[in-house]
Amino acid sequence: MKSEEPSEKVSKAFSPAGISSFFEVCSLLTDKENVTPIEDIGSRGGGFAIQKGVFAEVSVSKSKTNSISVFINGKYAPEAKTSKMVAKNLLNRVEGAYKVIIKHEVQIPIGAGFGTSAGGALTTGLALSKALDLKFTFNEIGRIAHFAEIKCKTGLGTVGPLMLGGCLLTTEPGPPGTAVIDRIPLTQDYVIVAGVFGPTLTEEVLASSVKRAAANRWGGKTLKNILSEPTIENFLSCCFEFAEKTGFITKRLKNLAILAEKAGAIGSAQNMVGEAIHAVTKSKNANRVAEAFKEVLPDDSIFISNIDFQGARLIL
Repeated sequence: MKSEEPSEKVSKAFSPAGISSFFEVCSLLTDKENVTPIEDIGSRGGGFAIQKGVFAEVSVSKSKTNSISVFINGKYAPEAKTSKMVAKNLLNRVEGAYKVIIKHEVQIPIGAGFGTSAGGALTTGLALSKALDLKFTFNEIGRIAHFAEIKCKTGLGTVGPLMLGGCLLTTEPGPPGTAVIDRIPLTQDYVIVAGVFGPTLTEEVLASSVKRAAANRWGGKTLKNILSEPTIENFLSCCFEFAEKTGFITKRLKNLAILAEKAGAIGSAQNMVGEAIHAVTKSKNANRVAEAFKEVLPDDSIFISNIDFQGARLIL
């Protein structure tokens, strides 16, 4: 006797948070259709995947009409447009209609340059694909998440690096499977100490021709300088110079970087984009750097996280 399928299917996924340390806008989605092929839209850059990140618990049940509800840390989140777009894309690929509930747990600040939109899109894609029994490869799911980020203007190239983990360099732009992504080899005793003053809307930065021009003027040079000496020390030095040259860095972020250096950090860079600093240090020194940040920031604006070397994955 066959057992009946459960009326509700639940799946879970995790994505590390993604910190961008520098970037170069390679192409944008324009208001005019078909001006730029979506395959060519993306960015070059570099940064880190960290073990604090974004979870998604996705439940699906058959319904008369499709519906998608997104919650972030227990609160209804209609603003989570990137996750919702991924879900819509996947529902268009199945027969029948479903009620989809997406519950995100976000462990890092939203809007401060930690790649929460990309993490939400990727975890939604992974978990919902499994719940709907869609037979997609990892890269196929990543491409759906990448395109959702582009269309929602919440990012240009964060999804691909989050699928790999580590200290990452995107040397050629595009969606997963097209982009060329490399890594700077690191041991697991390096940690990130982050200090956050506040958010910056990615959409506003991407919409500013002045800011895009500044990033493009210095982004390619930064990548070239990093590749000439691919060490963590040179990476951080080049990324900090990028923040200065582009004019993104603020006086209080510079102060945080000085505090980190005095506390023994290897180096630091600004989150792109957000008014936040990420310092890299060995694990034994992390608390000392965090304590230095407390001179100017409250405890809840400072956190320590290991670097994630595994990348986004299903957990249920």
